[in-house]
Amino acid sequence: MRRTLLAAGMMAAMAVVAPVRAQELKVPEGFRPLFNGKDLTGWHGWAIHEKGANPQEMALSSVEDRKAKIAKWTEDAKKHWSVENGELVNDGNGAYLATEEDLGDIELLIDYRTVAKADSGIYLRGTPQVQIWDYTKEGGKWNLGADKGSGGLWNNSKDAPGKDPSVLADKPLGEWNSFRIRQVGERTWIHLNGKLVVDGARMENFWDRKSPLPKQGKVLLQTHGGEIRWRNIFVRNIPAAEGNEMLKGLGKGEGFNTLFDGTTLDQWTGAAGNCEIKDGAVTCKPGKGGVLHTKEKYANFVARLEYKVPPAGNNGLAIRYPGSGDAAYTGMCELQVLDDTSEKYNMLDPRQYNLSAYGMTPAKRGYMRKVGEWNFAEITVNGSTITAELNGSRVLETDLSKVDKFMANTPHPGKDLKEGYFGFAGHGDAVAFRNVQIKRLP
Repeated sequence: MRRTLLAAGMMAAMAVVAPVRAQELKVPEGFRPLFNGKDLTGWHGWAIHEKGANPQEMALSSVEDRKAKIAKWTEDAKKHWSVENGELVNDGNGAYLATEEDLGDIELLIDYRTVAKADSGIYLRGTPQVQIWDYTKEGGKWNLGADKGSGGLWNNSKDAPGKDPSVLADKPLGEWNSFRIRQVGERTWIHLNGKLVVDGARMENFWDRKSPLPKQGKVLLQTHGGEIRWRNIFVRNIPAAEGNEMLKGLGKGEGFNTLFDGTTLDQWTGAAGNCEIKDGAVTCKPGKGGVLHTKEKYANFVARLEYKVPPAGNNGLAIRYPGSGDAAYTGMCELQVLDDTSEKYNMLDPRQYNLSAYGMTPAKRGYMRKVGEWNFAEITVNGSTITAELNGSRVLETDLSKVDKFMANTPHPGKDLKEGYFGFAGHGDAVAFRNVQIKRLP
């Protein structure tokens, strides 16, 4: 009996002094952990608001300079970040924590718990931020929008979609909150505690509002004056096909009519005889070309479509095409569709690259998917303005009425047309188009 009591006493003492074990990480299917629940592996410090520290400036600095800065910031971060019971803890001070990995189109799961009057956030692609803060009046930031709750893209422009969350979804301070964040290009969907608070809004590039978000960048966890704890940080890459479906669903597709459903060209004319339908997509026949265009004319409209380019493939979108001539000149414009990753096109004029208003306004490069993958494009034509969004990123914004300098000094007599046909310019390459929809605007 004495031995039994002694053993029981030893076990009770061990229970008192033994450290609390972190729960085993339960990784959701299809995801991978960004935080291992044990240490800061995979993360480094980033004092992102120091001079020369934003992602654009860092990209221009030397490798040695970047390494030195990151080493200094990481040393500072270690003083303020720790791991307790599987939770990543920050005391409210020090450098932010950044992923070693650059991430693009992703779904991010992350839990957080914070304290009264705290203010924090999650940077996506190195860009601020998904807002986290004390939503109560006592927090003292109702004048900044804290009364609307966490989860908004707070650094978007005033009144821009997504800047404020659509509903207040925060749990009471001291409780754990859960984010589900999905981002395709700039388009961002945010669920907080199971409630949709941002629905496909564009996340603006805080560092350069005239440019889209970088195609990839780091996730950063912000420190801002109050303790915050994080756990269950998981990520998965969103594949191209899934991303395209998400973009297609923006606005629930309301008001769009199908121009090409993958089976017939009944709504098209022009060079229809030079085209063929394969696997639900329309392409030029080998060596054939000419403009394939709609039978109806359109003035102001939004067009949505998917396209896929072969290596060095070349085609274009005919905008307000009059029905004859070269769409790039006789029409309002041709939006170039081009494999601009090909060495064949290394020396082009910037106004010739993918989704540029050909010969007039260059588009931002680097946002097309890999050759052989389907891209999703949304083109908005309104008056003299054209906006092109590629795979969720806005790559072109132009007002053609203000363009007075042309490539090779070649005039574009059709650029001021008020209406015309929509179509494909057809330059003889097997560029494929599918799921073509259009919506008329007033």
